[in-house]
Amino acid sequence: MEVSLQAQRPLSCKAVLNHTNGCFKIKPFLGSFPLARTTRFTPWRSECPASGLSHRVTASAADFSKRRQKRSPTPSSKGPASKGFTPKTQLGTSTQKRDQKNDSEKEDSSISTSSESTEPKKTEIELNNALEEESTVELYQKNKVDEGEKEDPEEDLSSRDKELAVGKSNQNMENGSIGKILEDVAELQKKETTSKIDTVSSPRAVASGGNNLSGTNTIDSVTVKDESVKSDEKISEDTSLKLKLEMEANLRKQEIEVLAEENVLRGNKLFVYPQIVKPDEDIEVFFNRSFSTLNDEPDVLIMGAFNDWRWRSFTKRLNKTNLEGDWWSCQIHILKEAYKMDFVFFNGQNIYDNNDRKDFCILVEGGMDVFAFEDFLLEEKRKELEKLAKEQAEKERKEEEQRRIEAEKAATEAERAQARIEVERRREILQELMKKAPRSVDNVWFIEPNEFKGGDKVKLYYNKNSGPLAHANELWIHGGHNNWNDGLTIVERLVRSERKGGDWWYVEVEIPDRALVLDWVFADGPSKVATMYDNNNYQDFHAIVPRSVPEELYWVEVEHMIFRKLQKERRLREEALRAKAEKTLRMKAEMKERTLKRFLLSQKHIVYTEPLDVHAGSTVTVFYNPANTVLSGKPEVWFRCSFNRWTHRVGLLPPQKMLPADNGSHVKATVKVPLDAYMMDFVFSEKEDGGIFDNKGGMDYHIPVFGGIVKEPPMHIVHIAVEMAPIAKVGGLGDVVTSLSRAVQDLNHNVDIIFPKYDCLKLNHVDLHYQRSYSWGGTEIKVWFGKVEGLSVYFLEPQNGFFWAGCVYGRGNDAERFGFFCHAALEFLQQGGFHPDIIHCHDWSSAPVAWLFKDHYMHYGLSKTRIVFTIHNLEFGAHFIGKAMAYADKATTVSHTYSKEVAGNPAIAPYLHKFHGILNGIDLDIWDPYNDKFIPISYTSENVVEGKRAAKEALQQRLGLKRADLPLVGIITRLTHQKGIHLIKHAIWHTLERNGQVVLLGSAPDPRIQNDFVNLANQLHSSHGDRARLCLTYDEPLSHLIYAGADFILVPSIFEPCGLTQLTAMRYGSIPIVRKTGGLYDTVFDVDNDKARAEAQGLEPNGFSFDGADSAGVDYALNRTGHGIGLHLIIWSFTMQLRNTKRKEVGQAKLQIDPIS
Repeated sequence: MEVSLQAQRPLSCKAVLNHTNGCFKIKPFLGSFPLARTTRFTPWRSECPASGLSHRVTASAADFSKRRQKRSPTPSSKGPASKGFTPKTQLGTSTQKRDQKNDSEKEDSSISTSSESTEPKKTEIELNNALEEESTVELYQKNKVDEGEKEDPEEDLSSRDKELAVGKSNQNMENGSIGKILEDVAELQKKETTSKIDTVSSPRAVASGGNNLSGTNTIDSVTVKDESVKSDEKISEDTSLKLKLEMEANLRKQEIEVLAEENVLRGNKLFVYPQIVKPDEDIEVFFNRSFSTLNDEPDVLIMGAFNDWRWRSFTKRLNKTNLEGDWWSCQIHILKEAYKMDFVFFNGQNIYDNNDRKDFCILVEGGMDVFAFEDFLLEEKRKELEKLAKEQAEKERKEEEQRRIEAEKAATEAERAQARIEVERRREILQELMKKAPRSVDNVWFIEPNEFKGGDKVKLYYNKNSGPLAHANELWIHGGHNNWNDGLTIVERLVRSERKGGDWWYVEVEIPDRALVLDWVFADGPSKVATMYDNNNYQDFHAIVPRSVPEELYWVEVEHMIFRKLQKERRLREEALRAKAEKTLRMKAEMKERTLKRFLLSQKHIVYTEPLDVHAGSTVTVFYNPANTVLSGKPEVWFRCSFNRWTHRVGLLPPQKMLPADNGSHVKATVKVPLDAYMMDFVFSEKEDGGIFDNKGGMDYHIPVFGGIVKEPPMHIVHIAVEMAPIAKVGGLGDVVTSLSRAVQDLNHNVDIIFPKYDCLKLNHVDLHYQRSYSWGGTEIKVWFGKVEGLSVYFLEPQNGFFWAGCVYGRGNDAERFGFFCHAALEFLQQGGFHPDIIHCHDWSSAPVAWLFKDHYMHYGLSKTRIVFTIHNLEFGAHFIGKAMAYADKATTVSHTYSKEVAGNPAIAPYLHKFHGILNGIDLDIWDPYNDKFIPISYTSENVVEGKRAAKEALQQRLGLKRADLPLVGIITRLTHQKGIHLIKHAIWHTLERNGQVVLLGSAPDPRIQNDFVNLANQLHSSHGDRARLCLTYDEPLSHLIYAGADFILVPSIFEPCGLTQLTAMRYGSIPIVRKTGGLYDTVFDVDNDKARAEAQGLEPNGFSFDGADSAGVDYALNRTGHGIGLHLIIWSFTMQLRNTKRKEVGQAKLQIDPIS
């Protein structure tokens, strides 16, 4: 942890500068200039209060000349020691900034070329006389408008001239510069007055002789008078402004001359004007070249930046002034964000004056301080990131649009090609048909007239006695055209004809416009009613349209029609897929939001914040309930906080004494969250200086911060495991390795998996590439690489045949095989140059990683790596697990309850200080009923009834069960004693007795248990074949269908570290029935008995549970499933599954990325 930086002003100048002597400030004084105040340098007192600091020029401790020393001579002092420039240690150095020269010259290309002209020094002016002059002029200017019409202009001018003359006679300057200014002003005012006299006298003259003038002329004369007055006022204002500006310029010159003279006498090479530098103002920097290493250089430039060289660099050329001495100067604008200006001088090439490697600096008063500037930089960075994000989004949008256009073009070309192929196929068939089609058949049918075209109405005659409809009461024609191209388009009833020579009937039909051939059959009724047909001996009837449209034109139209149809169908499919993808993303986002909220609320009985979502730049209140912690009963509680996993730049904030809150036993503290925070970290203590701490069992409290401009740096996490779904899954370990890795990767961390290359891997969807080989353990080990479920997996294939066994487990040398693999995996990391932050090993099979790493690799290239070890099942390999517990930096198991159940085990008990129970979870992308290809209908909570009904029907049909709305209990498990096989058997018979259906999917690694269930299956299939089916194998697609089609999923485990089956069941809207043990107890809340326990965790009841490991317990749960809750609970359970299935992703991922001591 860093110590905190206190944002406080220093108590004295000594504290600011770290010097007791030689510091100067600019002190105002009244000199010999009567018209202004000037300043001079005076020594500071040793204990000057900081609040009274005026502008000063100081030198920083930065080294700007390390790369420019070759031609930089050491300057010799030409006068007494400088009192105006005090060495001062600064945060930034110009050594790191010299490269700013090129950039800054591009930034500020307008290098000043004009020099400040300086007139010879003026003599002193008596203040009173000047003030009288100014007052006289101002008084005249004020009165001349008000009294201009009353007084004679000549008298007014004469009076003013006299007043100006008196003013001139009282001036006491050697060169008469101010007098000259006043003379010029008087001359201007004379001209102004003359103009006024002319303007005003004109209307008077008109008025005196105006007996013959009209009223209009009088109005015009008044208008002229008003405009004249306004003109006079403007001239007066301009004159006053000019006078003021000229006086200020003159006084500025005089002050600069005095400052230059004083600094030359003191041997100072630098001063600025004005001496108190403020933000967003211009200053002029004066540099005495003769006192510098640049004394022989023809060019002098200044290169600098603001705020310890961190803000806006600049380069400007200095110009020779007319001041006495070798003074050069330039103007610089002080930015409004500046609290300090840092700079050096150079000749434009490689000779620098950097104040003896300390750089020059000028403090800026009245603006930002260091901390305000830090916040400003963060805000600027935030704006820049927002801008970049918008630009990136726009870029991605354009790229996506371009991809869409290209895909549309390719699809269109494919559809046109498909349409051409379809047209050729149809054309061949129709041409063959047209060759055989007659215009009539004697004594069977004919058409009148015999010449017709599309759109014509014709009569089609049919001899009823010619076919199977001779005894039909009615005759109907069912017709179409062009080999039924548009399906059935003609359905009409025939009427009897008076034609002789048979039993003739006819119907009047309209020939379709684009018909080349007519197609029809005769029936004894309309469509869907007819029972007997005459279809020309299964050949249908066909007739040529004699005057049809040109055949080529027809086929062009058909091709276009087929193309449009294909295009429409494709776009509908694409739109459906797009809508589904958008809905999936929306549901995932909503789920993540709910998951985070549940995570934050899960510790509300101890700590929570307002607002619940902490955002960067905001103020947050932390509420803490010591009554539920080790600080219970303490008279005080102190809050200790920092950010970004205790690594934030401000370090540890000062401890805060928490104040009583309004809600019971809680206390509270308020914190301002920095803009660059991504995580809020805190602990609690009983005293300001420590004492007893509540640090959440060594894990500390962490709350994510949203909207910060800094994102959490990604960590590199490597899993070493021997199971992984779906390529080598035996039990839940394989599921967790895959889903946990994906969850952590979704948090923007880098995840790799090292895995044995078994010869029985299911690599159907894995693109495997040989990468390289290395030698270890007396054998060659080949390395293969592939992506599994989006994860990077390195497959190790030792050529000693350890993994050419046809299985994962079950060989007599499993411990030797997996021990070799663990050592080979660490060797792969070291030889490959990997430097992971965390190596995560799982169960006994990869437990050797923990001690092999500490004994052989920690000090040889993998020093920063920490080991996390997870126990998935303590039943196997307790010795290996105990040894891994001793060596691991952190150890976890897969549920809170299971961690308590095994806490007394000798392999666990000594290491409880680093042992944590974190609930598992499932991968919601793999187990997703809305995107599951193994179920008939995709569904969400909105259509769960329809989706589950369709899945049940599909399951019953696939397994040959009776298709009925009966309660269906699903069992998906490994058949071992741990899973409660005696309870499974009892539940099957009990369900059948209650007229339910049962489906079991699973197999037993023990041949005796497998044979036992084979016999049970044979018995059930004989006696209850329509209601029971036992599938004693591994079948991933069938498991999806069972989860979706079952009403209930039974998990009667004797012990269960976590269990994933009940989580998957709730994901698919099936109600879990479980025994109260391990993770089953942590995730399933009984609808009758666990309402309070669920509410305490912000959840609601979601299933049925039982305590005992006997048949009575199972009966107790099964008997309650029919209490009128069936369908309602199914729907509700589906929506509630969202509350339980993501905990692993938050929990395990959180442990991995928390700091490990």
